[in-house]
Amino acid sequence: MLLAAGRGRRLRPLTDQLPKSLVAVGGRALIDWHLLALARAGFEAVVINLAWHGEKIRAHVGDGHDFGIPVSYSDEGDHALDTGGGIHNALPLLGAAPFAVINADVFTDYPLESLLRHRPEAAHLVFVPNPVHNPDGDFALASGQVRPDGDPRYTFAGIGVYNASLFPSRAPGQYRLTEVLAPAMAEGRVTGELYEGLWIDVGTPERLDQARQMSGKH
Repeated sequence: MLLAAGRGRRLRPLTDQLPKSLVAVGGRALIDWHLLALARAGFEAVVINLAWHGEKIRAHVGDGHDFGIPVSYSDEGDHALDTGGGIHNALPLLGAAPFAVINADVFTDYPLESLLRHRPEAAHLVFVPNPVHNPDGDFALASGQVRPDGDPRYTFAGIGVYNASLFPSRAPGQYRLTEVLAPAMAEGRVTGELYEGLWIDVGTPERLDQARQMSGKH
């Protein structure tokens, strides 16, 4: 699943008429990089969630034929359901087997094929060293286990693999992913890894410029 329903407020005015995942980096829309990488990695299908200017994403991506991977859509209407609620809403399209979820607004060379190896009890998350804009990190990662608190702390990369059973215990609607992850972490059911390669959260004009500079090297 590619998460593409966000508003992208910090990239305004660029995102006033354009969803963030369609912002160009290296001559391609951000979402294109993910779709092509997922096809190369051996994924069989992609679900994209839609909200802000979702019709433009649908028109750009279509059925995925041009990217070599079938694409379907989970439309959230005018009000995005946040990450947890968005995944929950897409469960009928995702199926019962473990599935990967990636934020469409990150630019990275993380090897997506490695996600196919994971069959987590609850979730397996990818972390990166803390960037300047998130110096305190999000969660603790030690010996492959993720905890809400502790050290060392790293930043969640917006890349993970989830067991579908993590979500139905929560009522559908708008909610954050941490609302289902935190209890699973406390129970020792969330694993993680640290990735130290290219990763940029394209959330501001400055980081968009950084991604555009790096795109020429990848």
